Amino acid sequence: MAYWLFKSEPFKWSWDMQKAKGEVGEEWTGVRNYLARNNMRAMKIGDKGFFYHSNEGLEVVGIVEVCALSHPDSTAEGDPRWDCVDIRAVIDMPKPVSLKDIKANEKLSKMSLVTSMRLSVQPVTEEEYLEVCRMGELDNPPR
Repeated sequence: MAYWLFKSEPFKWSWDMQKAKGEVGEEWTGVRNYLARNNMRAMKIGDKGFFYHSNEGLEVVGIVEVCALSHPDSTAEGDPRWDCVDIRAVIDMPKPVSLKDIKANEKLSKMSLVTSMRLSVQPVTEEEYLEVCRMGELDNPPR
């Protein structure tokens, strides 16, 4: 099992929009960064990830699950370089965890969200995953 963080601008794709897709989930399209793309290519079915509102909110608001492996991005207009995965909402974060609080937590000082802030799809260690879940008052985080 691996853990990830998916950044989304809520005015383009919000947590509520993700939840509305239900069990079917949604393609995580539009990623045009090679490292973020490679992160998606490494994902497995069932991997969990944080859904992070960027620009507005700057906080982890929920947990998602990879429900389809890497495949051609339908928004890439046939460009074979760009892939995406499908994700579905799993659970709301009971208390959203802000970027400010993540940066203030010494246990998260090496988290990609702190060190590689611009990367839209990032790896998260199991320790980071559990710590952010603790901060968000999620007592029994999905694994």
